[in-house]
Amino acid sequence: MFETPRDPLAALGSDERVAAATLAAREEVDALLWRRDVRAASVEVASASIQRGARDSAAIDGADVALVDDSPMGRVLDAALRLTAAVPTQVDVFATAPLQALAHLHALTAHGFTAADELGRPRTSAEVDDPLNLGPAIPAQAAAERLALLATILTTPTQAPAVLVAGIAHAELAIVRPFRWGSGLIARAATRLVLAGRGVDPSLFSIPEHGMLESGRPAYVHALRGYATGTPDGVADFLVWHATAVALGARAVVVP
Repeated sequence: MFETPRDPLAALGSDERVAAATLAAREEVDALLWRRDVRAASVEVASASIQRGARDSAAIDGADVALVDDSPMGRVLDAALRLTAAVPTQVDVFATAPLQALAHLHALTAHGFTAADELGRPRTSAEVDDPLNLGPAIPAQAAAERLALLATILTTPTQAPAVLVAGIAHAELAIVRPFRWGSGLIARAATRLVLAGRGVDPSLFSIPEHGMLESGRPAYVHALRGYATGTPDGVADFLVWHATAVALGARAVVVP
């Protein structure tokens, strides 16, 4: 019998395309952190990253609007801004208790979009919002099991690059859609949480959401659907897409 790899995430990184893309993304973020102008304006850069990242994440879900208002799209932008602004407070929590951090962020984000008793709690039915038109969600019980497995994976030591780990966290949350509303926003925030918590971008300067938006919604959806197949090629294609988005997000930073 073949043994299951003790470090399955590291095994994913053995794919040549994934390894090259994750290394390139790390190098782009490293270059960003070493920029003198960025370090000299660290507070302003981090604040601008929150604003732009939230707006780009909201735009991915169709809320490409300039201002927060009482319109449906304006309210989505407001939710994205609340979520992204709260990420720095949850980085350490996410590293040790990911489910606790996700619950907190969801309760903050989905306020006003879902019933009070659903805030911060995994869904209990297959009913989910689907702004990316990914199709029917997996049953609630299966989603809860995948979410628990993700938490175990994220708190188990691995030799996998942080960019790869961030990609897995992002994809699982986006595909599983553990919450009735807002799972996509939470998934994109997970990239920030992992990159900060694992020391790649501890100051949260980069804007991974911008890279995701820049790649185009069709490419994003295609990558997620490929990951959902569970095939080696599908998973690798998503991880390459995600790493490329992280690299684009690092290059997009402009000092205010």
